[in-house]
Amino acid sequence: MRLVCQITVRGTLEEDQQGKFMADCGCEFEATDDEQRRTLRIVLAINALMFVAEMTAGLLAESAGLIADSLDMLADASVYAISLFAVGRVAKIRRSAATASGVLQVLLGGGVLIEVVRRFTFGTEPIGWTMIGIAAIALVANAICLRLLWKHRGGDVNFRASFIFSANDVIANFGVIVSGALVLLTESAIPDLLIGIIIAAVVFRGGVKILREAKEDAKNEQADEQHNG
Repeated sequence: MRLVCQITVRGTLEEDQQGKFMADCGCEFEATDDEQRRTLRIVLAINALMFVAEMTAGLLAESAGLIADSLDMLADASVYAISLFAVGRVAKIRRSAATASGVLQVLLGGGVLIEVVRRFTFGTEPIGWTMIGIAAIALVANAICLRLLWKHRGGDVNFRASFIFSANDVIANFGVIVSGALVLLTESAIPDLLIGIIIAAVVFRGGVKILREAKEDAKNEQADEQHNG
């Protein structure tokens, strides 16, 4: 009995020492960074592929909604690339990356709105079935991204940004599906143009939200430094 107890205690002490060593050497943080990089690479690839697919389909189907959603995918892919660059770096660089992501979203939101206005001015005849089919594929792709990013949603501002953008994409995809059905029912381009405007607003709002969060993080860190100093 004494031998068993000694072995158990020794094993526990060794595990504690090993855990302390891993914490001291930063192995746990390195593992987390590697996991974040892997997740970002996957969602980056998905969004880049869907951007090409949706933009091609949007141009062929003359759909402002699909084109707007494809530009949203491009914005997200850019955000994921910036976030991938920021993983494992100091807080200041991560905040700068988040700020760049927010600015990019705001600019692309404005670009989407300009495209919708152009199509409204010169006229368009969207193909409803193409809108529904491509948007359904995009919905599945974004649902996969959202699931991958779910466990990182409470991380730094870059991952919060990535999660917010993917959640917005799912909403936008549902909107394109509904607008495609309305295009078929009404034989009008108005539903397609309306969803384009909504997506532009969602992209713009997401960018503004991330800019605010990055600014708030900077204020909190500055307050902590003053308090500790």
